[in-house]
Amino acid sequence: MKEILILGAGNIGEMIASLLAECGDYAVSVADLSESKLADLADRANISTLTLDISDQAALDAAMDGKFAVLSAGPYQLTRKIATAAHNSGLHYLDLTEDVASTRHVKKLAETASHAFIPQCGLAPGFISIVAFDLARKFDKLKDVRLRVGALPEFPSNALKYNLTWSTDGLINEYIQPCEAIVGGKLTELLALEGCEEFSLDGVVYESFNTSGGLGTLSESLEGRVNNLNYQTVRYPGHRDIIKMLVRDLGLGERTDLLKNILEHALPITHQDLVLIFVTVTGWKNGRLVQESYARKVYARDISGTHRTAIQITTASGICAVLDMLATGQLPDRGFVRQEDISFDDFIANRFGANYAYAGDDHHCF
Repeated sequence: MKEILILGAGNIGEMIASLLAECGDYAVSVADLSESKLADLADRANISTLTLDISDQAALDAAMDGKFAVLSAGPYQLTRKIATAAHNSGLHYLDLTEDVASTRHVKKLAETASHAFIPQCGLAPGFISIVAFDLARKFDKLKDVRLRVGALPEFPSNALKYNLTWSTDGLINEYIQPCEAIVGGKLTELLALEGCEEFSLDGVVYESFNTSGGLGTLSESLEGRVNNLNYQTVRYPGHRDIIKMLVRDLGLGERTDLLKNILEHALPITHQDLVLIFVTVTGWKNGRLVQESYARKVYARDISGTHRTAIQITTASGICAVLDMLATGQLPDRGFVRQEDISFDDFIANRFGANYAYAGDDHHCF
């Protein structure tokens, strides 16, 4: 059994630990500063827990000693410290961050790493890049690549038409940071919350708008090959205008602690959510202009007798699948590995990646 260290025992970290431990091929250690979160993992087979403050360098190094890989499932602000410790300890590193600056730090570390460094292994960035690159590679020449992803309540009931389903820090970060894109063949940055569009899928109307981090490294990989490339977050209509008022007009984008408190006080979490994935690629095949799309909805459901939200399923399954592929030799075992380096067919065929293709419930999947 390969020994894995997971840093972060929140909703995503707990599910990652459960998936890996239940498959029987991994011995999992979960570290967190919160003893109450760790208590939820007590007495589970193949899982051990450790109370750890990652600012304690000696304790962090000791936790990593002898491990096959470390998976960062904590707040994005901790990414750089964890990645640096993994580099110094000489073990494989995977994370879920959508933060652009953190990923640049990880990429720099990978230049001298003795093991694989694979950031952005979740949903967006993550699976969305695998899908987009798989579609794009089938074209002779590319014109436009559009990525749209939304983590949404299945039953919206407030003015924002939104419930908290994942990290509030990560949510705010993507609403205020610059957004990488390719426009007219040139790599550029766009303002978050701009570029609002509307579209419908399966009879439901959605809006989408620019948010930070969702492209991962795809803009670098497709630079010089595509005219236009962009990523937008999907919400129900009206959400963007309210968020823009809070972030811009009321200045809460400069007071993120206050904005976090407001959102967490006012918006309930939901366990009835869905994840919408929509990628459209336009380009030329055999001299003809062609458009191809990938669209899917993933819903909350029970896995191994435990109810899991859609964002838990997609995020945890993504990083578990990438770890599994690394462990079985399907990915490079040294240096920087981009999400678009991962085969879509191999990912979906993986026992964890198959959760993205699950169609065993009563919901419509397309």
